Amino acid sequence: MMDKKQQIRQYCQQFKTTGISAGIETLIQEAEAKGTGYMDFTLSLLKTEADLRHQKELTRRVKSAKLPRNSDLKTYDYSLENGLPKTRLNQLRELNWLDQLYNIMLMGPSGTGKTFLAGGLCADAVAKGYKAYFRTMEELINVLKMKDVTRTALVEYKRLSKANLIVIDDIMLFPVEKSCAVSLFNFINQLYESTSFIITTNKMPADWAKMLDDEVLATALLDRLLYKCEIINLSGKSYRMKNRKTIFESELN
Repeated sequence: MMDKKQQIRQYCQQFKTTGISAGIETLIQEAEAKGTGYMDFTLSLLKTEADLRHQKELTRRVKSAKLPRNSDLKTYDYSLENGLPKTRLNQLRELNWLDQLYNIMLMGPSGTGKTFLAGGLCADAVAKGYKAYFRTMEELINVLKMKDVTRTALVEYKRLSKANLIVIDDIMLFPVEKSCAVSLFNFINQLYESTSFIITTNKMPADWAKMLDDEVLATALLDRLLYKCEIINLSGKSYRMKNRKTIFESELN
């Protein structure tokens, strides 16, 4: 015959309350030691379950976001002179612009922190419960090309179409085929009134027409993205080159 703890675990399995099941031993021991009342014990059970579900949901959303490896703005190097002061970054991290459906365009040379900042803001949005996704221009174009061909691309397209925030990293880094450029415009035109975008680019808006080989299309695309947009120009030397790694040990003087 099962003891009471086994019965509790069986019920937890039946009702899929894995948080309670995993923590029941500890919770019972603490309750017995402290003489916890029924209401407090019940609350601790429910809180344990809620915490686990929240963590699982956060893990799922982080995986779906596909964030860059290092996306924690707590590690941001404020000694980096790239034109973005600490106060301004802190304002961006409050995400008020996201609630107001503003876009952020991070412009500047390679190595000035565009991708890191975009990934960090995306991570902040994910942590606060927003549907936020980080995709390179190449990844997004591939989804748009394949959504009518493969189920995986269609699922990804539907996911992005319901986003609160989409990061498009390295937009216009390479020339874009006409059909892909039209698909990109249609995608952004469909979402720009309900979704915020973070764009990273090393190209000035005037150069987009060259990348798309279509001035009219480039103008229409920029019109949607820049309508409600904060443009942040980053400058300075490349962080990667400044902190370049070497396979050789430093020579002794």
